Amino acid sequence: MILNHIWGLYAHPVQEWKSIDSKRESFFYSCSHVLLVAILPCLAAYYASAHIGWSIGIRDSIYLTQSSAVMMAVAMYVGILGATFALAYLIYWMAKTFGADPSYTKSLELAAYAATPVIMSGVASLYPELWFVAVVFLGGVAYSVYLLYSGLPVIMHIPEERGFLYASSVVTAGLIAMVVLMATTAILWTNGFGPDFIS
Repeated sequence: MILNHIWGLYAHPVQEWKSIDSKRESFFYSCSHVLLVAILPCLAAYYASAHIGWSIGIRDSIYLTQSSAVMMAVAMYVGILGATFALAYLIYWMAKTFGADPSYTKSLELAAYAATPVIMSGVASLYPELWFVAVVFLGGVAYSVYLLYSGLPVIMHIPEERGFLYASSVVTAGLIAMVVLMATTAILWTNGFGPDFIS
């Protein structure tokens, strides 16, 4: 089954990374994992935005129109896939610097499984309180970073000390990319590309 490693990554991550490394999964298998996992938070965000309404502080709940909610969910799905494939390329591109020689498939495998907690944290939008979603998202980010640090030496077959530096470089570059994405989103929203709200 495509999603068979998810529980292991939460329950016993180091052993699960060794299991993932020993299976030699295909490019299609790694793609299938991220394609399926990314659907859940997008569906949750769509439903919360169009049918439940977002609560921010003491104001009334905020709703998006159906068409805006669909467009935002599609944009979220594309963004998750783009970010995961970009992270995989970043891991692949930095590999030689740290003495690893992986295939792009191995890099995608690492990126897809490490990103799973932060992607799955999007399901928290089914309870659309901003503070709650932010807390769950930060927890997902923290666990994804942990998975990256614990999995990178195993998947790349390098010593833990070098893996720590490698993972730190990937996390730093990933944070920079996230800031750029947030700034781009803010620029687009202020220039008329934002969603339509129901008043």
